[in-house]
Amino acid sequence: MSDAQDRTLAPILSAHRISKSFGEIPVLFSIDFDIKPGEVHAIIGENGAGKSTLIKILSGIEQPTSGSIIYDGETVVLPPNGQAASMGIVVIHQELLLAEHLSVSDSIFLGRELRSGPFLQLRDMREQTRRILETLHVNIDPDARINTLSVADKQMVEIAKAISRDARVIIMDEPTAVLSVAETQTFFEQIRRLTAKGVAVIFISHKLDEIMELAHRVTVLRDGQLIATVGTENLTPDSIAQMMVGRELSNLYPPKHEPDVDAPVVLSVRELAATGISDIAFDLKRGEILGFAGLIGSGRTAVAEAIVGLTKKSAGTVVVNDAVSEFSDVSKSLAAGLAYMTKDRKGRGLLLNAGLQPNLTLLTLKKHLRNGFLDGRSEEQALERAVRRFDVRARDPSVPVGKLSGGNQQKLMLGKTMESEPDIVIMDEPTRGIDVGTKQQIYHIIAALAAEGKAIIVISSEMQEVIGLSHRVVVMRNGRMAGVLEGAEITEAEIMRYAAGIKQGGENDRVSA
Repeated sequence: MSDAQDRTLAPILSAHRISKSFGEIPVLFSIDFDIKPGEVHAIIGENGAGKSTLIKILSGIEQPTSGSIIYDGETVVLPPNGQAASMGIVVIHQELLLAEHLSVSDSIFLGRELRSGPFLQLRDMREQTRRILETLHVNIDPDARINTLSVADKQMVEIAKAISRDARVIIMDEPTAVLSVAETQTFFEQIRRLTAKGVAVIFISHKLDEIMELAHRVTVLRDGQLIATVGTENLTPDSIAQMMVGRELSNLYPPKHEPDVDAPVVLSVRELAATGISDIAFDLKRGEILGFAGLIGSGRTAVAEAIVGLTKKSAGTVVVNDAVSEFSDVSKSLAAGLAYMTKDRKGRGLLLNAGLQPNLTLLTLKKHLRNGFLDGRSEEQALERAVRRFDVRARDPSVPVGKLSGGNQQKLMLGKTMESEPDIVIMDEPTRGIDVGTKQQIYHIIAALAAEGKAIIVISSEMQEVIGLSHRVVVMRNGRMAGVLEGAEITEAEIMRYAAGIKQGGENDRVSA
């Protein structure tokens, strides 16, 4: 979209002085927002800034307490429960809403099937799906089952579903959270094709480099208030981050304090093999942060799950604190002082309908038993400590965890992981889907834990995160260790050389420092 178009086009969707309160708690304060045909407009802010509430209002899921929505130049009340899609306002959620066991064409037309009398027009739905997919330049079989597709292809199906509804405004919530770099670029190409046809895209992401590449304008929210709406040509990632958090973030990553050269090895892995991985060998010292990098599908998570007993290993040994360990399940690894924080906080990490306290102590109930009964006061004190230590912010500890922002969910999960007082902690994607301010907090918490003597493995798809935190980095490729980097070797270019197979093994392939 050119500047000339920007000046002449009228907004397709606008919010005028929108405020929203839940009961007596205000969450949005007099927000103005608009998006024009053919524009990508990013909405960013820390977790809890009001992004989710604003996009729910813009899509009719929530109604504003005050203010108005203007669509196509007319003040409207958007219908609830996703019915705004019939008006051309479609949401692609972070958790993709596709029927996993249906075909692509059945999923796209689910709930609005083409019929001839009582009979479904399967051939027509299949043909329309094929034509839509062709316009996106993607090779997906309309008859393929959704559960056989990659995450990237599922994203394309969501876009196809939006196009089939004649979408004029598409709201995308963290659409690249689980995509690789290459998949993200392909996804961006589809967004550019949509905007070239006049579709307006509202883009929510915590990845500032993506916003700078894709968006035309950026609206920044902080604590429910509009901070600014600025063209990306006038911004840098640093200036966006500063507007989001209201402070400088030059110390995003804490200083690295090298572990004691004589520190003992607390975790030793040799010739580990399991589904998707083989020949994994490394040592981890007390006080060390060991990063695991690699492309999606390289086997990073599979290594962690095999170590802690979530998946069965087929070969190799795991030695924890000089004891050979055979973990048949995660409770046994936890008892040995080895804790694992999953990357799937909503599916496997937290009970979303429960409050903070049952989530925090779920894995450590024995610790809070008194004479065979749970000691409620002991659990309360544990929660008070965790809230202070990890800065978990909730207006009421009994609020369902699913209602918390992603950042507060992640900090609670970190508290839950550390409640067992482990010596070794494996953190898988510790900052996925959270804002830059909360990332900074978690980075400093990780460094502080290492300084206390905890041994930490950080698995991350964000290379800057691995580089900024780690003393050494294991690079994975095709289920194997491609190399181990340390010191000045830990650069984005060097990690990519190993991850892409340009370099492998050699003198860098060391198991310990």
